[in-house]
Amino acid sequence: MAIVIDASIAAAWCFEDEQAAAAERVLNDLPRVGGAIPGLFWHEIRNVLIVNERRARIEPTDSARFLMRLRNLRLLNDEGHKEDSVMELARSHSLTAYDAAYLECALRRGDILATLDRELASAAVAEGVSVLH
Repeated sequence: MAIVIDASIAAAWCFEDEQAAAAERVLNDLPRVGGAIPGLFWHEIRNVLIVNERRARIEPTDSARFLMRLRNLRLLNDEGHKEDSVMELARSHSLTAYDAAYLECALRRGDILATLDRELASAAVAEGVSVLH
């Protein structure tokens, strides 16, 4: 059973003021259990970095370094999402399609979901998915 990582967990690895114990536990567990991400993860984390560059919280060179660190984690890029399932999860739990994609990935794969997003964590629990938060 791997850990599906959402962008909120990864952002906590990047920004000191967003650090969370759950994010550190996930980072420590990844070598042992492995991690998975839906394809949208890379776009979402790049957006987090770009927005924070604009806010002068991070420099472009630090963004590039962080992306390399993430690539070195060798996360499984899961492209097998089921569109109907993503849409239904988003509707039934009032999630964004982005968050529903993380939930769908964990649910379909039988994995644990790691998130700092309360609404996503609540939806996951309602769906019977184990959550690290």
